Amino acid sequence: MTIRAKTLVESSYNRLRSDIIAGKLAPGSKLRIEELRGEYKIGASPLREALNRLAGEGFVTVEEQRGFSVAPVSPDDLRDLSGMRVMLECEALRESIRNGGDEWEANLVASHHRLQKAEQSFGKDLVEWEQRNDEFHEALLAACPSSWLLRLRHVLYEQHKRYRFIAILSQQEGRDVHREHRDILEATLARDIKAACRATELHIQYTMESSIRVFADLEKDTPISV
Repeated sequence: MTIRAKTLVESSYNRLRSDIIAGKLAPGSKLRIEELRGEYKIGASPLREALNRLAGEGFVTVEEQRGFSVAPVSPDDLRDLSGMRVMLECEALRESIRNGGDEWEANLVASHHRLQKAEQSFGKDLVEWEQRNDEFHEALLAACPSSWLLRLRHVLYEQHKRYRFIAILSQQEGRDVHREHRDILEATLARDIKAACRATELHIQYTMESSIRVFADLEKDTPISV
């Protein structure tokens, strides 16, 4: 594969993945190559390569004779995903706390400060908040020495994003996401592994519960579009 071909595949992959996570390509919807070619202005070959890659990551399903579709979402899938994410996230956090030094702490504090500023304008710039949120959660785990653990955790984190966008739709007044992040930060800096993992588990659980409430409010058998 030439450099240009690889670039086209990577571009197709990034755009499709972003649109799936944001719900622009609705869960369960068909992904027809000809329609995507017109929408993304990219050839059929790189699109197929990108879709197969996304299928391998669970964002897309593929069936013989039926082609590609956006992977569906459901409360049961979210519960399973959230449980696995808690398991891997907490294990990576334990290792990061055990191995992190002064530079790790400084980067973590700085990432939280940037996130805090983004949270103040949350409703105005969701893209900025999402980027800062990603950076904070990455900074928490940056001292974890296991590349495989971080890689598997990242796959689940990206899958969880689809549901986080659903949770954002609920706009629950009783949830204080800033407080959740601060609790994780303070416990982590105190090197209190038990408290840090508990705060992380609650953070993931609250997102799960918010999303499930949105599911419950929708009509049965109606595909979710976010």
